[in-house]
Amino acid sequence: MTSKDLTVTLNSGSVMPMVGLGTNGINGFKDILEVLDYAFEAGYRLIDTAAMYSNEGDIGRALKELLPKYNLSRKDIFITTKLHPQDQGQKATRALRKSLERLDCEYIDLYLINWPGSYGISSSSKENATLREKSWELMVEAVNEGLVKNIGVSSYTVKHLKKLLSNDYGIKPCINQIEFHPQCYQKKLLQFCDKNGIMVQAYQSFGGTTDGNMDLLEHPVVVDIANRLEKSSGQVLLRWAIQQNIGVIPKSKNKSRIISNMELDFIIPDADMKALCSFKKQIRYDWDPESVA
Repeated sequence: MTSKDLTVTLNSGSVMPMVGLGTNGINGFKDILEVLDYAFEAGYRLIDTAAMYSNEGDIGRALKELLPKYNLSRKDIFITTKLHPQDQGQKATRALRKSLERLDCEYIDLYLINWPGSYGISSSSKENATLREKSWELMVEAVNEGLVKNIGVSSYTVKHLKKLLSNDYGIKPCINQIEFHPQCYQKKLLQFCDKNGIMVQAYQSFGGTTDGNMDLLEHPVVVDIANRLEKSSGQVLLRWAIQQNIGVIPKSKNKSRIISNMELDFIIPDADMKALCSFKKQIRYDWDPESVA
């Protein structure tokens, strides 16, 4: 089985590709069209976007052009987008419909709450919990109306998930999309999600930059494993997640890297997996959601 054939069955019963294309920071119709063209050619069928990425409209336009080129229909691809933190609460339904309009689709495969907090509200305020629970209630209604196939969350911690699961909305999250890589190895959160049937999908798989250095891609442990397996550091980091049944959504504008990020048909030995799960120095390159009430 090749990477393009790797899928997971969500708790909703829907089937989702394990490897998708992230689009955060890719803007402008020309760039979106080019990147999606490369991605479809390489076998990607999952596209991850968000209202706050400001590229939903360009993705919608590009799909109209590219799906016929690759003899694909809407049902052949899986589209994820997300609720903007400024639209938490009562605004959620309108925001979802605007995303549908921009994407020019009849339905969204997966709709996520992008962040447990809300813009304009202190992270310590209990109002955050009230607003995101209203968002979830309205998202459940959207599923029942057929506007969305699946719903989930992003950057939720164990406490946020416990609060959500404590109420019976009829649908529990099928995905928790989180920062996850060897320098941000959230083992307890992963175990909690596994126990509750929530799929973890990693973002920021390659870490980030501090002091001008790509710390994780250049980490000696990662580089050593990559050299021995004759793979790139990026491929090792993506495969490390896949071997833990964690989905990945790497982004790139570079054709060769887009292709490379889909070529994950190899196995990381157990000893090397253990080494990648044992980094003492833990770093977050994205915002820490722990402080959000």
